[in-house]
Amino acid sequence: MKTLNRRHFLRGAGGAAVALPFLGAMTETASAAPFPKRFIAFFTGLGQVKKAWAPTGTETDFTLSPVLMPLQKHKSRLVIMDGIDMESAYHGPGDPHQQGIAQSLSATELQVGNLFPYACDPTAMVGWGGGISLDQRLANQLGQTTKLPSLELGVQVQYTNVSSRLCYKGAAQPVPPEDSPYQVFNRLFGDLTADPTAIQRLRAQRHQVLDAVQGDAKALAARLGADDRQKLDHHLEAISSIAARLDAPDKIGGVCAVPNVGTPRDVYANENYPAMGKLQMDLLAMALACDLTRVGSLQWTSTQAGKVFSWLGQTETHHSLSHSTLTDSDRQSQLAAIGNWHSQQLAYLMDRLASFPEGNGTVLDNTLILWCTDIAQGQSHSRRDMPYVLAGGARGEIQMGRYLRYAGDHHNNLLVSILNAMGVPDTTFGNPAYCTGALPKLLG
Repeated sequence: MKTLNRRHFLRGAGGAAVALPFLGAMTETASAAPFPKRFIAFFTGLGQVKKAWAPTGTETDFTLSPVLMPLQKHKSRLVIMDGIDMESAYHGPGDPHQQGIAQSLSATELQVGNLFPYACDPTAMVGWGGGISLDQRLANQLGQTTKLPSLELGVQVQYTNVSSRLCYKGAAQPVPPEDSPYQVFNRLFGDLTADPTAIQRLRAQRHQVLDAVQGDAKALAARLGADDRQKLDHHLEAISSIAARLDAPDKIGGVCAVPNVGTPRDVYANENYPAMGKLQMDLLAMALACDLTRVGSLQWTSTQAGKVFSWLGQTETHHSLSHSTLTDSDRQSQLAAIGNWHSQQLAYLMDRLASFPEGNGTVLDNTLILWCTDIAQGQSHSRRDMPYVLAGGARGEIQMGRYLRYAGDHHNNLLVSILNAMGVPDTTFGNPAYCTGALPKLLG
């Protein structure tokens, strides 16, 4: 038969249409992966206490540091990297925090502008970020078949300025994170919690679409080979099964359940910071498990926010602590405790993703998480020798369970490697002046 277009749809009366899976008839080499890959950017500001963060040992035989110890149970699903420089963040306008966060995922200099003053010099001004961020590049590639191309979540980010924006659709196109888990819940699951009449109408529409395309499905099946007919049958059965599960009052199907966000609390109260973060992680994990999106970001507050980690017994803001000298053992210890707490949060997110079975593995096995920050450490505001962690599995594209040391490789190359691991064949990302291709040793 004639080769089918990859965007071929089953069509029925009234404009109803259902997308097809990859079939052999679409291309001689086409094959559908059993489960999608997902990506998460996990951002925490103000760097790390490097001596408390860096592991010890060799590439495959290493011991996690005090900061990273909460990730011990997931050690085999980690790649810890040091010696990578955010070289692009030493070029263009902006103060170190502005450059660091805006270039964490874009690797492109900030724009010259008059929108935001430097923190260290109120007379100097800067514009927004200068290029697309990694997550949005992935969303353009992977997010065309999901309800949301990407999901940007914040935990008390609160402010609208270049120091509080991690994600960009392009130059001067920041994507604001949503701080309220209650608004995120409505965005993700609102159609399942609407009034009964609206729910019934939505259910009826789903079934009408499936019924309407049955004729076209039978006609197409007659033109396909045995393997493709089986794929088509399984595809339609899966859609029907999803529709049936969507009809359930409180389930989307299997482990994909509508989460409970509880009674609303003050999103911006300092003491609610851990609770808001936990809710956002629960929502992000469920959004990935339900395939509502395949690309997400979680930004823990702004780079210079006055967050006090009072639940750790602290009374000084994180930003103030980060400016303490390396000889101030008490404040360095408090900073290491903050890093350890953030590791606990990443471990929780990994636990949630690992709780959703997928085939012989879990959603975590098919997810790649990048833990990134704006500066290496607060005292120097250096953007060299950055502390990076990759977590998850990326469906086996990266050999996990390693500690990799680099010698000044640029972080543009790390972002290219992530794109390649996610199936995007780009050879450069960000400003090509600071990019030479994928990082050595990282990809299999």
